[in-house]
Amino acid sequence: MTNRFVKAAVAAVFCAAAAASFADEIHVAVAANFTAPAKELVPVFEAKTGHKVILSFGSTGMFYGQIKNGATYDVLLAADAKTPKKAVTEGYGVASSVFTYAVGKLVFWSSDAGKIKDGAKLLETADFNKCAVAHPKLAPYGLAAYETLKHMKVFEKVQPKFVEGDNIGKTFQFVKTGNADVGFVALSQVYKNGKMTSGSGWVIPADYYGKIRQDAVLLKNGKSLKAAAEFLQFLKGGEAAKVKTAYGYGTN
Repeated sequence: MTNRFVKAAVAAVFCAAAAASFADEIHVAVAANFTAPAKELVPVFEAKTGHKVILSFGSTGMFYGQIKNGATYDVLLAADAKTPKKAVTEGYGVASSVFTYAVGKLVFWSSDAGKIKDGAKLLETADFNKCAVAHPKLAPYGLAAYETLKHMKVFEKVQPKFVEGDNIGKTFQFVKTGNADVGFVALSQVYKNGKMTSGSGWVIPADYYGKIRQDAVLLKNGKSLKAAAEFLQFLKGGEAAKVKTAYGYGTN
């Protein structure tokens, strides 16, 4: 029995070593608005595959600048569709890998649970001190906020109250900390499973702004890594779709 146990233990060690030898470690640059879903999805992927995923969060523009300067990311989950396309055109991305992993949604939000009862009316009256908005040339959600205000014909009234962030992560922090009493943020930052996780908000109708299509791209650095391709495939699957839907993302 003892001899059989030893053999089984040795076999288990060899199997584990073999599995480890086929596992990869990949570095994924993630748009700030996708922080919560990514943190939820990665442990599931790692448990299924044995691969290791290291996540970095920030603005898509910042990441692309780093990639051009030699940063060794393997995958980019962008906040837009133009950056992955540019990555392919400029030789940093793999053309066949690009796909839309999520469609973002915009919300007018306050950390005060009683502040936004009628979002449209509040914007029309501009009855607030400061409104956080991401820079429209740097952040798709900022552009969507501008489009929303212009669609509602209240841009001139609200603009003097802008507090501007260079990405949606900073914009969210302005509102969360009270430096702005309201703001336009990504729905995924304040929503899960059909309700706001904190504060109060108005989900902006989708026809008020252009579609926020968020594309993924396999970068040249990760082209030879099995885990990078498997991670992108995982993002297309049913498990990932459930998580993305829970955070308020569309899928097409």
